[in-house]
Amino acid sequence: MAAIHPVIDVRVQADDFDVGAELGALEALGGGAVGSFTGIVRGGDGLSALVLEHHPVMTGTTLRQIVDDAAGRWPLLGVTVIHRHGRLEPGARIVFVGTASPHRAAALESTMFLIDWLKTRAPFWKQECFADGRKTWVEARPADDAAAERWGAAHG
Repeated sequence: MAAIHPVIDVRVQADDFDVGAELGALEALGGGAVGSFTGIVRGGDGLSALVLEHHPVMTGTTLRQIVDDAAGRWPLLGVTVIHRHGRLEPGARIVFVGTASPHRAAALESTMFLIDWLKTRAPFWKQECFADGRKTWVEARPADDAAAERWGAAHG
């Protein structure tokens, strides 16, 4: 069987993205399935904004390694990962992960893998800002680490 060379699109940006356009681009690759996840900044508890900081070179390299790992594990035709940075208010889109594959299971599993690994391995520093003026840095959560560990060690 010939190796699949997926179309890979990895972006780190301040600007919002169009989920419909991203899904349409993956659908156009001609596979039998597209899996996706869109993360949104949660509101509540007085949260007024989430500020994401990152180091562009480190972040870009790490995201590409995670995507390359997914492409090595599943038969993917395409992968799109978009992660925003900067100040985001509740309800704003923060991350998009989409995969296209000839097979449903590969599209869904690879999407879950990617978001689990992005949540725990992508080098973003997140600060929550509250209406009362408090600011706190978001700490890693054991539940996120456990979700990522089910996939085993990264290959990169």
